[in-house]
Amino acid sequence: MSTFRIDGCTALITGASAGLGAEFARQLASRAGGLVLVARREERLAQLRDELTKRDPNLNVLIRATDLSRSEDVAALCDWLEHEQIAIDLLINNAGLGDYGDVSTSDSSRIAEMINVNVTALTLLTRRIVPRIIEQGRGAIVNVSSSAGFLPIAGMAIYAATKAYVTSFSEALRMELRGSGVGVTAVCPGPVHTEFNTVAKRRGAKARTAPEFTHVSAAAVVRATLRAVERDQPLVIPGLVMKIGMALIRATPMPLLRFAARFDRAR
Repeated sequence: MSTFRIDGCTALITGASAGLGAEFARQLASRAGGLVLVARREERLAQLRDELTKRDPNLNVLIRATDLSRSEDVAALCDWLEHEQIAIDLLINNAGLGDYGDVSTSDSSRIAEMINVNVTALTLLTRRIVPRIIEQGRGAIVNVSSSAGFLPIAGMAIYAATKAYVTSFSEALRMELRGSGVGVTAVCPGPVHTEFNTVAKRRGAKARTAPEFTHVSAAAVVRATLRAVERDQPLVIPGLVMKIGMALIRATPMPLLRFAARFDRAR
């Protein structure tokens, strides 16, 4: 069992310019020794860095503009970490992209970008960083998945499939790292009020909305995740409603889910 403590750690957060990524940075700022914030939007990262260092001038915050949909950018990020001798002991793979709509009408470049960010970048970044965390003998990896990954979802087929990969990858990686002092936690939130829906919605398409009672705040998701990391929990589903809902769904036979999906698509 991992006994990782967050206090004093150096954390790398992808997708740190907004949403859950920015909230991870804010909550870790009072505890971590250093933060490495990664996203495409450098201006947003600089604003967040200024906000955090204004609150605590002693906090070491580094930013790195990186397009995670490009494997060469992921490699350049890892090369930079090694060149600067930045030892990461908490890796938070938070960056993710969504797409609402049927596969038959999807944009091929959007599909590639989503798979590259949600699957390829997460895997390659973990592969490059995890050996150094193992050498340190302590650390943790957080992979931000989604409750969507627990079942196939028509209209979100590719996104849900990428998140199923993230959850499965996290469980297998955790098994491989058992006894190394490195923990792995997959976080599978339901609906959260962030920019995700705006970015995932196709132009002219009707917005997909979940009932408000199913939503959990970004702050609550991050608090639950960091608590799970220190308790070495393999999986966290923030929010009581989503915990109950996902437990029921995961226990439901696939033929029943297929039957229910027919009525959902007919509406």
